Amino acid sequence: MKNSIIKLTALFSITVMVLNSCGPNQNPPLVYFPDMYFPVAYDPLMKAEDAYSKHENEIPAFVRNDGATGLGPIDGTVSRNKDGVIEDSNDKALTPDQYNGGYDIAKTITNSPLDPKNFAKDIERGKGLYEKTCSACHGVGGNGQGPIVTSGAYSGVPAYADRDITVASVHYVMMNGRNAMGSYAGMLNAGDRWRVAMYVMNAFKKNAAAPANAAVATTATETPAVK
Repeated sequence: MKNSIIKLTALFSITVMVLNSCGPNQNPPLVYFPDMYFPVAYDPLMKAEDAYSKHENEIPAFVRNDGATGLGPIDGTVSRNKDGVIEDSNDKALTPDQYNGGYDIAKTITNSPLDPKNFAKDIERGKGLYEKTCSACHGVGGNGQGPIVTSGAYSGVPAYADRDITVASVHYVMMNGRNAMGSYAGMLNAGDRWRVAMYVMNAFKKNAAAPANAAVATTATETPAVK
């Protein structure tokens, strides 16, 4: 009799454990590191929803940046800018008038601020970055027929050859985004964005992205920087 009770108790305990382990997990136990249990891959071009909302947690960095997942450098750190390209560091979103005004100004600029002596190397690096970063949509040949477009996921990506663009307007769009294209400022530094823009113009606009002219380069060299 005693053995039967022990066996029944053991069987009941095992049954309860099995049922609990296979049951619904809407109310999981306390989790110290939820990102280890519920990993989420974030698209840096999209806003993030609170991945752990069911567990009443927040992602403060994303919440503070209006859901943006592509975050900038940490406050107080020194950005790496070996190219010496100075840009407006204002992180606030531009109004339509501000954006369009900046884009119109960019279309009047035809020279890159990078050192013209490094033109060949900049074009070479720009080509590699373009093929890794941009060709998925814009195509290796700049015809707007990258694999994402040909798959049907997106449409309406124009060919560079058909567009009225300058090296600065290409850089401006990479920095601020345009239409369905998001900003790449968080993925490519200032110098590399200019290199990609230079490659786009050099490869797809019939050498329209010549290096800075001699007069501009001479003036930049002879005029001392204001500190």
